[in-house]
Amino acid sequence: MAALLTGLTAALTLSACGVPPSDVIQAGAPASGMFSPGPQPSAPTLVSVYFLHHGDLAPYLRKVRAPGDFGAVVRLLFDGPTTSEAVTATTELPHLTDTPEVAISGDNTFSIQLPKGVPPFSHLAMRQLACTAAHVAVTFAAQPADTNQDGAAAAPPVTAQRSPGHTRVLVLGDGWAMKQSDDSCPDPAQP
Repeated sequence: MAALLTGLTAALTLSACGVPPSDVIQAGAPASGMFSPGPQPSAPTLVSVYFLHHGDLAPYLRKVRAPGDFGAVVRLLFDGPTTSEAVTATTELPHLTDTPEVAISGDNTFSIQLPKGVPPFSHLAMRQLACTAAHVAVTFAAQPADTNQDGAAAAPPVTAQRSPGHTRVLVLGDGWAMKQSDDSCPDPAQP
């Protein structure tokens, strides 16, 4: 009998906690408040990369996500023509398995450090690099600086924005170096 009384006391104690059973209670609209989105990806920028069409330099439009990312454009160029571009485009540049390092000096000189084992480039390959670099320098210089969440200017991935002007490319290989200016580049592609 003592066990029965203990069980009955426990059941009454638990049922007397003050929370009556009920169905779903309608409470109105869901909770809302301030929403703070993360950084929004920037709109793609169209740039011209230069491949060869019947042996002559020709611009091909490509999209780049990060404004001012010169390294991304150089990687696109070394990746070669896309499947659809390969119908009309070829390249003298080798397809690289490792990413080259890209730096830009204040005088619009693009320095491209290649991975080990890449042989010297042909004159046309150097012109592909120089014309692409010249177009990219002008394109990125014409765009407003990207901003971060606080509205302050954010630094581009490789360097500060370049001003349009004479552009040179310095390619540094394994035991060799080559220079090329942007003289006689064809006009960039139009979107």
